[in-house]
Amino acid sequence: MSQLTLDSKAIDVLRDLPDMIPVFREFYQDWTIRVFNREQHECRNYLSPNRREFYKTLMITKGIGVFTMGLNTYYIDEPTILFIHPNDIISWKNLSDESAGYYVLFKKKFIQDHPQLKAAIDKYGLFSQKEKSVIRLTEPGLPMLTHLFERMQQEELSGNALAEDAIQAYLQLLLVECMRMAHYPKPDSVSDEFRHIHEFFQLLEQQASTINYTTPIQIKTAKEFASSLSVHPNYLNALLKKHTGQNVSVHIRNRLLEETKVLLLQTDWSLQDIGYSIGFAEPSNFNLFFKKNTGMTPAEFRKTHHH
Repeated sequence: MSQLTLDSKAIDVLRDLPDMIPVFREFYQDWTIRVFNREQHECRNYLSPNRREFYKTLMITKGIGVFTMGLNTYYIDEPTILFIHPNDIISWKNLSDESAGYYVLFKKKFIQDHPQLKAAIDKYGLFSQKEKSVIRLTEPGLPMLTHLFERMQQEELSGNALAEDAIQAYLQLLLVECMRMAHYPKPDSVSDEFRHIHEFFQLLEQQASTINYTTPIQIKTAKEFASSLSVHPNYLNALLKKHTGQNVSVHIRNRLLEETKVLLLQTDWSLQDIGYSIGFAEPSNFNLFFKKNTGMTPAEFRKTHHH
């Protein structure tokens, strides 16, 4: 594939935000592992600049797309398997109507509950060592991997008491088989513009993920982010607008909203503590911010979504 083609595709990889899947809802759904067939559950375009509570292994057997992980961009037009860590900043852009393969999502708790799986994940480093996280697959290896995904899906649907034990064993086999056939493609080139975008999302995630009620968010305006990244605020704004359709302030607001929702559902912090942690000294301002952007107060949201 020519570099020219890649450049024209890669530049669009962060567009179409209305189409992107909101990731935060996965935080509070009641599951530890899910297996999906891509023909029934296609991976739509998405951008995930925030941490997730789950690991993802995605096997693409048909279809074309552009996948980014951190600063690495991959044009995928042949069978490929991806190992995505919860902290990875990722995006996926479909470039064809075809879609086949499987993906499995499993939460950190699933790994904690199965030490043998954790040992295999640590040993092979497919999720943690980024140069190993994207593997081109050979045709002879596809039937075995497809079989493992099919068996995992069958176990998940069976509801058997030992289903999770079986799935974790299949996941270990999947890691071994991928190591056997491992061919690691080199990432395609990344522009300076995309590097700045990545650095912005990385800083935003760093700020949001360390929030707590004793140390509230330190950087929360477009000007402060631009200063930390040593770029002009107007340049950063133009860059984000060009590649994502939204400016810096909207991304900051959306990320703080997402973190607020998680804190409301996953902690017993008081509303005042949550508001303070995301940068609102006055509860009334926090209430106004949340209601303006969600249509309900923080208290209403917590009450409505708590299981």
